[in-house]
Amino acid sequence: MLQSVRRPVRRQRRDLTHTVCFENVTKCFNVRHEGPLSFQSLLMNILHLRVRQPRQRHYVLRDVSFAVERGEMLGIVGVNGAGKSTALKLISRIIEPTSGKVEVNGRLSALLELGAGFHPDLTGRENIYLNGSILGMSRQEIRRKFDDVVRFSDLESSIDIPVRFYSSGMYMRLGFSVAIHADPEILLVDEVLAVGDHAFQLKCLRKSDELRDRGATILFVSHDMDAVRELCDRAVWLDGGGVRAEGDPDDVVSQYLRGFADGELDEVRRGRKLTRGQRWGSGEIEITGVRFLDAEGQAQACFVTGEPLQVEMHYVAHKRIENPVFGMAFHSAEGAWINGSNTNTSGHHVGAVEGEGTITYTLDSLPLLEGTYLFSAVAYDFGGDVPLAYDHWDKAFLVQVRCGSEIKETLGMIYMPCRWEHRRSSR
Repeated sequence: MLQSVRRPVRRQRRDLTHTVCFENVTKCFNVRHEGPLSFQSLLMNILHLRVRQPRQRHYVLRDVSFAVERGEMLGIVGVNGAGKSTALKLISRIIEPTSGKVEVNGRLSALLELGAGFHPDLTGRENIYLNGSILGMSRQEIRRKFDDVVRFSDLESSIDIPVRFYSSGMYMRLGFSVAIHADPEILLVDEVLAVGDHAFQLKCLRKSDELRDRGATILFVSHDMDAVRELCDRAVWLDGGGVRAEGDPDDVVSQYLRGFADGELDEVRRGRKLTRGQRWGSGEIEITGVRFLDAEGQAQACFVTGEPLQVEMHYVAHKRIENPVFGMAFHSAEGAWINGSNTNTSGHHVGAVEGEGTITYTLDSLPLLEGTYLFSAVAYDFGGDVPLAYDHWDKAFLVQVRCGSEIKETLGMIYMPCRWEHRRSSR
């Protein structure tokens, strides 16, 4: 999660000149669903004794339209496969649209993949010249900015080492540094900042602000909803290849999280395995659904700091099980453990279970600050020396939290009510 300096008032749009414009853009790929051919099958194909499977058209984007103004930062959100990266590749001319028009006005830098534009056997120094030339910089311009590029990337001690020995973070730092020093009028960023450390993320965000002050346009693809809400002037939600919502980042992110969480819970109710996280266990007890309820007992996707939260975990025991332990845990969006509890450590004796049942976990006051969190639900056998999983849904559920007007805290993840005092020293 990018912990940036929060922007209390969003930037006003500087002018009405579009630097990027999508007009009814559709992009599809031809896909042939075939397994590897045996020698016999290949021979039959050569002799035209068998017709190969026809290609199918896979639509990634369908009739998408949006525009980005000069000096604006646009966040693009959506699940994997929604078309976010495809949109950036269309803007950068890596691929062309099947139909429609993509208009780009300005010098462009793109950070779409780690190490893109780098040669692994060349040093960092040599790759600065290579990547800079790809971005349209002259050799004289690269030479003039070389020290600034290296200094910003914090790679002074590693600049003459082949980049194949670089970590993913070092790759990202060098790539971002070259891209921003190319003085782009349009900057495309596709999730790569997520691999950087916190200090470098802040440095990148401050540099992005400088670019925007000079009128640069930034398109930012991220799964970090907090970063999108805090940094972007507008957001677009791509869903199923089309624009599902567009406008104020707070509104778009709220719609996205609400729709995503509701859909995820529907999948659990229908007994389908979630794609987020992992699941394992013997299956003697099976967790069949998880519901997040507010103080009125209504299922919600978004909760308020300081207000009650109740979690219902529905299960079915396929045989009689003595004294199982049920547990739950909250995690950050990056997967870091925040807090966990189970019926054993809380002193709640479940007893024997068989058939269907419900375990309820209640927080009278939700201590989480505004953000996106992951939730685990588990059932275990604690009878032996080593706990054994009946069913473990690891970071499989999503919980969105917002702060009410009375809570002003914005940093961190936990709300800790406190009092401040000031006493003047007497002389």
